[in-house]
Amino acid sequence: MKRRLLAVILAAVMVMAMVSGCGNKAENAGANSGNKTEDTSKDTDTAKTGDSETGDAQPAKIIKILSIWAEDKDNGKLITDLTKKYIAEVNPNFKYEFELVSSDNLKQKIATLVASDDLPDVFVYESGKPIVDLIENDKLVNISKALEELGVSDMMDEGAVSLLKTLSGTDDLYDLPLGMNVEGFWYNKALFEQAGVEVPTTWEDFEAVCAKLQEAGIQPLTAGGADKWPLTRLVNSYVVRSMGGDAMKKAADGTAKYTDDGYVAAAQKLQDLAAKGYFGEGITTVDQNTAGNMLLSGKAAIFYNGSWFTEALTADTNPAGEDGIGFFNIPVVDESISPITEYSMNCGNILALAQDKYDEGTAGWLKYMVQNLGNEAMTQFGAVKGYKYDVAGDLSSYSKIVADELGKVTKATTWYEAGMNSETSTVAQDYVQTLINGDMTAKEYMQFIQDAYDGSQY
Repeated sequence: MKRRLLAVILAAVMVMAMVSGCGNKAENAGANSGNKTEDTSKDTDTAKTGDSETGDAQPAKIIKILSIWAEDKDNGKLITDLTKKYIAEVNPNFKYEFELVSSDNLKQKIATLVASDDLPDVFVYESGKPIVDLIENDKLVNISKALEELGVSDMMDEGAVSLLKTLSGTDDLYDLPLGMNVEGFWYNKALFEQAGVEVPTTWEDFEAVCAKLQEAGIQPLTAGGADKWPLTRLVNSYVVRSMGGDAMKKAADGTAKYTDDGYVAAAQKLQDLAAKGYFGEGITTVDQNTAGNMLLSGKAAIFYNGSWFTEALTADTNPAGEDGIGFFNIPVVDESISPITEYSMNCGNILALAQDKYDEGTAGWLKYMVQNLGNEAMTQFGAVKGYKYDVAGDLSSYSKIVADELGKVTKATTWYEAGMNSETSTVAQDYVQTLINGDMTAKEYMQFIQDAYDGSQY
């Protein structure tokens, strides 16, 4: 099963690497929670050496980790658990400080740290355009060279490496993957059965399913409107299906305008779904975690999210059980424009290392992480993160769903903000709540985005 899964993923991502739409852009996805800082360090940064279990002298080091995930959640848990194991198994003189920042504030946080020349040793960030700016300013460790020097290049999944290089437009790797994700709609099977509806394959069917669910007294849709990006993903869904996988790239590089009819129509689709009451009340106050729980607990029928959602699905606390939730790709508008085998995909948020903080101590940690991240992710979450793994055992039913979907991919697209610069991306997300609440028209929303894009060109 593991070899077949790996082959499936490699095949899928190799297809992605050839997709021009991936270009050198990217955007993020992921859960977040409030700001807080956790310092696990008790010592000063005084240089010293000690011995590991093998008796090797180990350098003292305190690294700072900036994350959008808490230490007990998702990739935050993965990073800190492995770091603790590294301390226990390899370097007792290694310590870490952990700082949590909300995903909404991540870009601003990094911009501030760059301006003050104080990037943390290790930090979660976004692939594509955001990381390109740091690469061009020589702020990041060349991961390709570092892993080659450490002798662990072969622990990376070739597909993930290829995708990240494509997204950054570089020959070398400058970031580490934290996921291999497909995105689409998760649905509650019991609610579909209750309403007597089938999984839709066309957008027309999708809207009909929503209507029937509502008629059955079921809230058709939910989304993390408070987090904003889940809403722009829905706009992107219709853009891709109605205009093609390269539509957002065309707008981002100026060969099309966000105010063109197709983009406005996509924004209108989101607003129309909300106006019909399909999202229930107060969607802009619902965060992504709450929305996911609404799906699992049967309070809403359909929820857009990436395959990283399998962590919640495989948890013992999932009230829908091991087979209560299904998945379907974004329904097709026109098969000749965007086929059902075209998926929105990404590597999730990435991990980057500050060039000026990189030294022998960090190198030891990096080597351990790359050697063990694949197995740790598969063991803890049944998830593929972009690293080789060889742990035994079958995938969970939900991980099998993801593997099956990866196996169907013939073409990949990126997400709404993937090609946008920070100014345009900020406006796109800040005003999507106003759009879905009906406080601005779809045309006004797209005009705001176009204005931000135009203003950023000077």
